[in-house]
Parts: sequence; structure tokens; C-alpha cells
Amino acid sequence: MLWADRESQLGQIGEITPPVPEAKREGMRNAGMIKERNVHLGYNALEFSFKMPGLDPQILKLFGLKPGADTPFLVTGAHVDEDGTTHSAVMSIRGKLYKPDPGTWKGGDLAANDYAVDVNYYKLEIDGAEIYEMDDFEFKVGGVSQNADIRSALLI
Repeated sequence: MLWADRESQLGQIGEITPPVPEAKREGMRNAGMIKERNVHLGYNALEFSFKMPGLDPQILKLFGLKPGADTPFLVTGAHVDEDGTTHSAVMSIRGKLYKPDPGTWKGGDLAANDYAVDVNYYKLEIDGAEIYEMDDFEFKVGGVSQNADIRSALLI
């Protein structure tokens, strides 16, 4: 289920690709090292995308908004284990729609529109427990800051 700018898209979303946190890495081999080692240098920018049939004016109007105007997105899902246990997954996202791709229109075929979002804030919760929370200055895993010491040293 997707809410875009606080509007429900119930029954409208065909596919969602969640943000994928990925470390920015660079190879390093200093004096005396016999092999290269990848050094983590923060994180790559996050993206989120979704597909929906038809043209939705409310979604299309989220493109081209002025700088600083992030759009809130909320994605909810229910995942069922092999034993039948149901788990709730909730993604809270803020970002800018950067690609409203109307795809190909062909008579007799369902037209699917692809939308892509540059993500500025991302939070993933499973069964109410925080897994990840990430913005431009902070990354938390399980609710614990992974860079509080650096933020403190920078007085932020």
C-alpha cells in the first residue's frame, strides 16, 4: 500500500522498489598491505520507485516542485512467514519525484507508468521495531546512531 503526499493509492500500485541502503566504498592499499581493502566512505544516495496503471493527476503534480519541497511517501506491507505469522513492514520516505515516466501506450495493453523518487529521508520498521533510519546527516540501525560521535565532534 502506498500513500503519496498523504493521499491513499489503494488498489493503484502495481509494483514498488524500496530504497536500498548501500555503502560508498573505495579500494585502498597502503604500504605493507598484501591486498586491497575496501574503505567505507559514507553511503550512496537513495532512490525509490513505483509503477501504477493509468495517469493520476495527483501523482503527476508531485514532479517539478520547487527546491526544498520534499514529498512524504508511506509504504506499508504485510509479509507472511512459512508458519503463517504475519509481519508488518512500514517505510516512511521523504523525497522529490524526479521521473514521471508514462511508458508506452498501446491499444489493448495496460499502460504502466513508472515513477522514481530521490530519497532524502528513509525509515524502515518491521513489526513496529526500527530497522533503519537515514537522512543526509544520520544513520541509525535498530534505533542506535552509527555516527553520534562524529556529530558530537562537529557540534551538530
